[in-house]
Amino acid sequence: MRLKRKTGACFALAAVLATAAPLAPAVETLTPHRAQYKVKISVLSGRLTTELRTTDTGYSADHRVEPRGLANLLSNGEIHETSEFSHGDDGVLPVHYTSVDTITKDKTRANLRFDWTTGQMAGEINGEEIEQLLDRFVHDRVSIQYELMHDLMTGKTAGEYLLFDIDELKPLLVRQVGEKRVQVPAGSYDVVGISHQGRGSSRVTTLWCAKELDYLPVLIEQHRKGKRNFQAALVSYEPTER
Repeated sequence: MRLKRKTGACFALAAVLATAAPLAPAVETLTPHRAQYKVKISVLSGRLTTELRTTDTGYSADHRVEPRGLANLLSNGEIHETSEFSHGDDGVLPVHYTSVDTITKDKTRANLRFDWTTGQMAGEINGEEIEQLLDRFVHDRVSIQYELMHDLMTGKTAGEYLLFDIDELKPLLVRQVGEKRVQVPAGSYDVVGISHQGRGSSRVTTLWCAKELDYLPVLIEQHRKGKRNFQAALVSYEPTER
């Protein structure tokens, strides 16, 4: 399902991360926190910083990817995404999403709002106005992580989700891929693996989530055609005040 634009250009955002009116309070809640990850993209390195805060109507999440070392010399810039979303017993609903990508060749800027009363998404991408009617729940590239964390808390581990990936809405098939113990710079954790894959895509992203951290991913891996091309390992985690 392609987005309807008021002007007709088409582009894509290449990055990994990669799950309304306020809902009733949930029995299971997300824990506000700051987290930092060490990132490897092929032979290059970087840093992913995430922060989750509470708001009057739900949560606000901030994700930032910055190149480090040689990668910083080769690709000056960052990917900065934010998502405001409500959170209730039924899960996560995005309300406002922004993205500024100054690393990839597309140099994308997006600013979108989701109106679940009218079932419409509208905003701007690279200065072009877009609008799209939504006939089912959709997640942006940040809120999908917190939807998956919520679903693990409530016992849901598989199904189909709809992801807004800048230029199109993509069905994602999500499944549980097992449990194991992993060692990352932040420590050793028992984790459950959740993978998601676009229909017809060879790219598979797996989040290894620690129950003791309310199912925060402590290791994120992406494989394409069986070869790993991305990894983010948790370096630090700090719960913050609600």
